[in-house]
Amino acid sequence: MQDANVLFVFADQWTFWALGCHGNEELRTPRIDRFATESVDCVNAISSCPVCSPARASLLTGLRPDRHGLFINDVPLNPELPSFGKHFQAAGYDTAYVGKWHVDGHGRRSYIPKERRHGFDYFQALECTHDYQDSCYYANDDPAPRVWDGYDAFAQTEKMIHWLHNREDDHRPFCAVLSWGPPHNPYQTAPESFKAHYHPDKLTPRANVPEDRREVSQRDLAGYYAHCEALDTAFGQLLDAIDQLGCRDNTVVVFTSDHGDLLQSHSLAEKQGPWDESFRIPFLIRAPWMLPAGSVNRTFFEFHDSWPTIASLCELPVTTEIQGRDLSTYLAKETVPEENIGFYASYVPFGNWPRQKRATELTRAREARGVRTERYLYVESLEGPWLLYDCMEDPLQMTNRADDPELEPVQRHLASHLRKKLAEQADEFLPADAYIKKWGYEVDELYTKAFKD
Repeated sequence: MQDANVLFVFADQWTFWALGCHGNEELRTPRIDRFATESVDCVNAISSCPVCSPARASLLTGLRPDRHGLFINDVPLNPELPSFGKHFQAAGYDTAYVGKWHVDGHGRRSYIPKERRHGFDYFQALECTHDYQDSCYYANDDPAPRVWDGYDAFAQTEKMIHWLHNREDDHRPFCAVLSWGPPHNPYQTAPESFKAHYHPDKLTPRANVPEDRREVSQRDLAGYYAHCEALDTAFGQLLDAIDQLGCRDNTVVVFTSDHGDLLQSHSLAEKQGPWDESFRIPFLIRAPWMLPAGSVNRTFFEFHDSWPTIASLCELPVTTEIQGRDLSTYLAKETVPEENIGFYASYVPFGNWPRQKRATELTRAREARGVRTERYLYVESLEGPWLLYDCMEDPLQMTNRADDPELEPVQRHLASHLRKKLAEQADEFLPADAYIKKWGYEVDELYTKAFKD
């Protein structure tokens, strides 16, 4: 539909299975669950490099991290690259971005000038903070920091709704992005009214959480779920605003996340690793004029496919400068590509993953590439085959079958698919230091920049 609006909403670290509509019976997400009945549920959506800055830069640019350069956090995204915001801005859209940014790389509390906002005209954002109850931001061209009132996700949602209702150029279509910081840890900072709904001893960790980590997982889940339910409430308010504006039938609405959260699965926390809890994400997309409501699509939808797919739904030309794919036809026709395979990459494992003191030889951080099919997950490190899971027989990925003679033909087949993916992407699969040197980054021993809140 020409001149269709866009509302793209994404959370930070919301894993695929943390939704009622995805089978979670302990978490309350009624508004998102209802939205799923109005949308296409992309159940094989993945964040190919599951960590904040790499994923966010891929969303904006339609490129993979080895092309846009953000394969670690807190480094700057080239403002000259093509971007989601600039694409819609050039097409005459009123563009807005509210919330967490995390692709500027000039300090987590630093002001972000217009030339580094990648095409978003209305800009109410901060590079990065996880202090959700005392959260700063910058408003457009004012270099003086401001503070969100109360829980920042609620205040950011209110700001976006106010903008939607009060745009000066309301004759133009809009492209609006709302980026929440939760449910990313710290988990215990959600509003008290939502925390009261979840008691750790009544929550059930996933079965791949080892016994000695179950108590930690239960504690984290209580706060994580409270954040999720709070965001569910905020998302419902956004949907109400779209209805009030009378633009439900001509607005693409997306709910998703930049990556998942392990939450002690495999004894690991947060993200980066090549397990479903880390890289599988929710991705619900509603476009009433084209996409079948309440449908489930099994296309492997990667985060950087978002821009070209949404642009196509709005009948905008899809640039050939990017690697992201326009998957709108598959979503509309309820089909999947003939070669339906997702891709995983760890270019430079950094920060929280190398620090995992509980990591085993199996789960320690390393450079890796992998492919995910409907049935299997296969991952190689620089040393060779690392992981192979039969996700049909072993959905929680608890038994590594790499180099298992019984699956040797399967492993060989998957390895050939991986080689093909690497060739298509001109991915040289280099050691971490080669990427750091190529891009000229100065990092510490954990491959992180030293920016702190």
